[in-house]
Amino acid sequence: MLNKLSVRNLALIERLELEPCGQLNILSGETGAGKSIIVDGLMLILGARYDKTLLRYGEEWGFVEGVFDNTETARDIMRGFGWDDDDIVIINRKFYRDGKNEIRINGRIATIGMLKQLTATLVDIYGQNEYQSLGRASEHLRILDYYIRNDSKDVQSEYSQVYGEYKTAVSQLEKIGNAQERAREIDLLKFQIDEIASSGTYEDEENELLERRNIIASAEKIYSSLGQAANALGENENGSASELINEALREVSRVADIKSSFGELYERLEAISIEISDICDGIKDELDGLNFDMNELDELEKRLSFVRALKRKYGGFSEMIALKAKAETRLEFLENADIHYEELTNKKKVLLKRLHALAKTWHDIRTNGAISFESKIKRELNDLGMENADFKIEISDMPKENEFESRFGPGGTDTAEFYLSPNAGQPLKPLIKIISGGEMSRFMLALKVITNESDDIPTMIFDEIDAGISGITGRVVAKKLAAISRKHQILCVSHLAQIAAMADKHFYISKQTKDNSTVTTVKALDEQGMTDEISRLSGSKGISDQSDTNAETMKRWSDGYKASL
Repeated sequence: MLNKLSVRNLALIERLELEPCGQLNILSGETGAGKSIIVDGLMLILGARYDKTLLRYGEEWGFVEGVFDNTETARDIMRGFGWDDDDIVIINRKFYRDGKNEIRINGRIATIGMLKQLTATLVDIYGQNEYQSLGRASEHLRILDYYIRNDSKDVQSEYSQVYGEYKTAVSQLEKIGNAQERAREIDLLKFQIDEIASSGTYEDEENELLERRNIIASAEKIYSSLGQAANALGENENGSASELINEALREVSRVADIKSSFGELYERLEAISIEISDICDGIKDELDGLNFDMNELDELEKRLSFVRALKRKYGGFSEMIALKAKAETRLEFLENADIHYEELTNKKKVLLKRLHALAKTWHDIRTNGAISFESKIKRELNDLGMENADFKIEISDMPKENEFESRFGPGGTDTAEFYLSPNAGQPLKPLIKIISGGEMSRFMLALKVITNESDDIPTMIFDEIDAGISGITGRVVAKKLAAISRKHQILCVSHLAQIAAMADKHFYISKQTKDNSTVTTVKALDEQGMTDEISRLSGSKGISDQSDTNAETMKRWSDGYKASL
């Protein structure tokens, strides 16, 4: 449930806070006051695209924030994100003049995809997008599938798994190719495998080659430096370093037992003497081991060029080994293509047979679900003032097994389209071609009512649900909304007095001028304010005192109706 909505610097809204109740919340106001802006703010929380024109003129940034009660489904999703499942969900979306925006969920940075996945379990919104989706026949099967989702989830899951296996088998068959293509690829793979295998290269070869090249190129410098070092440490006119240190060692040894610090000096000199001797031996070994052949430099350059060419062609050593393993697997597959082709062809046939059986089961569930769906829609349309309306879902025939491969897809083989006859004596025709605005509003409400029976989404938003309706039908729509709001929180933008009278909480949206700037404000109405707004919406406010009396009567009747639910 939405506990609080905060909006800052969105279009005409400078600052706004809305705290709806858990049942039926009505938002009303004069045309152009900014009701749609509040819906835009809610849409941003739900993951709609941010357009920088939404930012209030002259401002650098704005934000919308929604505070929701958490649900078990939402908790599962948040745990899937690797987050703690807090008791509340705080969604904050901050947006800027340059078009950038930032999304946070409970203080954590989130993506649009994460936001949509989470809010789909918290809020269901009905507005212009739903009108448009209902006007596309391609969406009708999706609507039916949502209605039957609990009955079809197992077969749908199994179908999706088998469909994935089928697509993999088809892809592998396509990769086998014809004989000429296979022969060319086999030659290439053999060349690559042989080139890598015979190269004799290893992980650090390039670094070692570079080091050896540098040594040979620096031969004169190495001879000179090591020779000078050996000379400095060995015999020279001043005596060798070892001899001089040993002489100092002998002198200090004579007083080492007199004072502890003298003993420490002796030990340090002794360690140096040993280290110097070891260093002298090391330098001598290095000099004795030096063996430079300038012909080797040419060989090093050739090998280095070869290793680098391999690297350019195949990547680093680990990538080269991975490519070789992959090439060997592919080579085995192609060299045994006839066997694999037969195996994959047989596997494809088996999978097609399974898919056909699953698609048939899914088709039957859809067909049976459509009968229930039709009955409930007609019942709701009857309640909504379309007593003589007829409704039917036309589902395509299930193809026979020999026709199946050319017709199936990830959703089975079915297509579906809604047909409607709004009035008695009229034939059923495609809904998208004949439905009027008022009929569309009632049809969408009927959909919401029947999906409400199995829907666990806590908050529902209705924008323009009263388009094209009035009078008795308006009162019936109001009753339907009140009934839904006993199980779901509803936020409804409305222009009808009958719907406003059903409000458990009513917000009045107005547009005012403040410091030469236009701002949209929202006010929660008290009982008298609600009565005044019902009177205004009825169109008789200010005409006679009776308008307020009628509004009070309508409000009392509506409150009595809700109490009876």
